Amino acid sequence: MATSKDFSLSTRGQRGIAIIRDNRISKGQAFTIEERQMLGIHGLLAPAVRTPEQQLQIILKNFNNKENDLEKYIFLMGLQDRNEKLFYRFVLQNIEISMPIIYTPTVGLACQKYGLTFRKSKGLFVSIHDKGHVYDVVCNWPEADVRAVCVTDGERILGLGDLGAYGMGIPVGKLALYTACAGIKPHQCLPVTLDVGTNNETLLNDPLYTGLGHKRSPDQPQYDEFIDEFMEAIVTRYGQDTLIQFEDFGNNNAFRLMDKYKDKYCSFNDDVQGTASVTLAGLIAAMRITGSNLKDQTILFQGAGEAAIGIANLIVMAMAYEGSTTEEALERIYMVDSRGLIVNNRPKGGITTHKARFAKAHAPIDDLVDVVKQIKPTAIIGVAAIPGAFTDEIIRDMAAFNEKPIIFALSNPTSKAECTAEQAYTLTDGRCIFASGSPFDPVSLNGVTYYTGQGNNAYIFPGVALAVIACKIHHVTDSIFLKAAQVLAATVTAADLAQGRVYPPLCDIRTVSVNIATEIAKYAYKHGAAFVYPEPEDKAHFIQSELYSTDYENFLPTLYKWPEYL
Repeated sequence: MATSKDFSLSTRGQRGIAIIRDNRISKGQAFTIEERQMLGIHGLLAPAVRTPEQQLQIILKNFNNKENDLEKYIFLMGLQDRNEKLFYRFVLQNIEISMPIIYTPTVGLACQKYGLTFRKSKGLFVSIHDKGHVYDVVCNWPEADVRAVCVTDGERILGLGDLGAYGMGIPVGKLALYTACAGIKPHQCLPVTLDVGTNNETLLNDPLYTGLGHKRSPDQPQYDEFIDEFMEAIVTRYGQDTLIQFEDFGNNNAFRLMDKYKDKYCSFNDDVQGTASVTLAGLIAAMRITGSNLKDQTILFQGAGEAAIGIANLIVMAMAYEGSTTEEALERIYMVDSRGLIVNNRPKGGITTHKARFAKAHAPIDDLVDVVKQIKPTAIIGVAAIPGAFTDEIIRDMAAFNEKPIIFALSNPTSKAECTAEQAYTLTDGRCIFASGSPFDPVSLNGVTYYTGQGNNAYIFPGVALAVIACKIHHVTDSIFLKAAQVLAATVTAADLAQGRVYPPLCDIRTVSVNIATEIAKYAYKHGAAFVYPEPEDKAHFIQSELYSTDYENFLPTLYKWPEYL
């Protein structure tokens, strides 16, 4: 049953057809006869009254009848537009089939087709031509109680590249998971796309493209001023403690903006910090299978972009937590980019500041196959969106070097994965510890079925966001993401590990998110980083009290007070 504080968000004096058309309060066929009569909607719905369970059965049947994943995506987005509570109830109760639709991998295809599948605006578009008036645009968003913003400029959508304004599918999907996975109230979430143009020639030549039809400006100061203005506009309207999550910015801008704003705003970059946390959690869980310590691993990255750098930096923190020095930890991490192994003074060009930290005093090696043979890593992590980068030879070599080789093919969507689950398990005779960014079906080999772990950021960012919002944490530090990784790894049971999982089943994700939020709340208060006073004595109860309910409201008790609203 909804609490009394929910009612102020709902009826607002509405009556008749407006009730049905308001997706936040509409119950569809679940309105009782009494509610229909009192609300002035009797006759506007078919006579039968459905229970929520019956509605879910209908939704599931329609969902399964769709011919492809894109149609399922469009169907679920339409449901969200019609009946918000039913949408989130369906997603939460069917998380294993719905998450791959509203998030990776289908959200990538939805972004590519965004102009054709657009039905109703779900977020705010701010273009660089609004520069000087960004606050006015932000004020056009109808919701006054925003606690979390997810923003992209569309330059690096998953492994698909620059999709410009079509990147809106990412913040919409991410914030849907805020609610589904962590119970953050949907009206408190604002998806934003900053349209600064696109360098995607296909989109620029498409007369139906709905974004700005010009290339991204090379004028860096203008871009920075625009982002600064946006950040200031958000906190001016919604408050300094508004959480701002950056998504799918290009590598250069991602690192710059993360470093620039981390001590000024309540912000984080999910591609850097969220990916790092979920990957680290998988590695920590994998140590329970190998019976070894993280600080003793030799880890090789295929890719050296924002995801790889973020993961590597957090691994260094985790190794230090186990007693390693920073220098010792750095020596155990290798990276390969488009020009080969990152080494000092390599002949094929310099390396950026972020990569330089992981450069080795080693002879240059151009090919990943040769790097694996020489370095003999215990773990390989793919985050460069190069499909098939983990070749059969590489996987066999990993099995030859290690009793339990760790193979994480994390690039999204599935078409960009470095290898498949079947390849990894088959070529290692079932001995590997495998995780991927997008879901793979279970693999049966020699009478054993392996359930692959999905290194999905959704295990991390919703729980982190819940804690940050609930406790008014002003800055989202790497220490918070280290804590989140440790909590996530601890939720993996012995039974999960026996099945090959290094992450808990997706069906447990709400419990996982609440646990992460609770432990971060404890950590934040212990370290003076939480600013809700008085400090809640029971942190678990406090977090639970903040959760959004998918239960329908009972309008009848409030109807007798309607003259006050009218």
